[in-house]
Amino acid sequence: MPTIDIIIPSYNGAALLPTCLDALRAQTRQDFTVTVVEDGGSDATPTLLATRYPEVRLIHLAQNQGLAGAVNVGLAATVAPFVILLNNDTEAAPDWLAALVGALERYPNYAFAASKLLLFDRRDHIHSAGDFYRVDGEPGSRGVWQHDHGQYDALSEVFGPCAGAAAYRRAALVTLAEDSKVFDEDLVMYCEDVDLNLRARRRGMRTLFVPTAVVYHRLSATGGGTLASYYCGRNFALVWLKNMPTPLARRYWPRLLATQLRFSLDSLRHIREPAARARLRGQMAALGALPRFWRKRKWLRDADVSALAGVFEGQRTENRE
Repeated sequence: MPTIDIIIPSYNGAALLPTCLDALRAQTRQDFTVTVVEDGGSDATPTLLATRYPEVRLIHLAQNQGLAGAVNVGLAATVAPFVILLNNDTEAAPDWLAALVGALERYPNYAFAASKLLLFDRRDHIHSAGDFYRVDGEPGSRGVWQHDHGQYDALSEVFGPCAGAAAYRRAALVTLAEDSKVFDEDLVMYCEDVDLNLRARRRGMRTLFVPTAVVYHRLSATGGGTLASYYCGRNFALVWLKNMPTPLARRYWPRLLATQLRFSLDSLRHIREPAARARLRGQMAALGALPRFWRKRKWLRDADVSALAGVFEGQRTENRE
């Protein structure tokens, strides 16, 4: 049985997959299997995999289930003790997998590992050196858009990984599952990894940032645009509502409200732009989803307050990117 399952959610990604899969073939560590979950697409992905990548397992969903749903299908269909989630619009450096999973093997107290994501077309610029989270419900990526001059080259603990290139202990994911689902499918896409990271931190699970695990990312090649704006507008507040323990929610709700108002005003100033209108639609959709996400708070335990408060304390020095 392989040590590692690499799960690649994809939607009509035939043009992107060769770069991603060729990089996996070139990995210095090869004790893995690859599963591509085609999320209801209709392009040439099945033919591509059958003819050029027969070693890759394909799960072809009849209908689009959204990123969270597609990943859950992949997780349910695999069994290896380490799970890698990888975007189809990436290119991993040859020693990426050895560094990323090797870190979890060397440091058993960590449940997740975060890659160093660099921009595909500007390879000396950072997309994510691990993620952080703010008390106002706004997530972010360390170092985003910064020139990479080694400022994040230390092995270090972070809030959580970006799921575009992340490693997880399967045992941790099983523990975190809600109604047998690891990722919250009501979020559809965008912030589904933030939600998972918050649930993990509440349970005392930690993430290690591995600077030698390098992946190059084509930004928004699969999603992005108005789709990203809509779901970020919708999901920022919903993830906060679902995961913020009551004592912290009472303390920080004015900051959430102020940030949501800032987003709305900024969108109104740029209302002629499709992304701004999409974000406003997302915020309106969040209002309709509030009752459903309020009910999800059944998973919360107020004992988690100290775990999350520690996360926020550690992020006070982060600058807005």
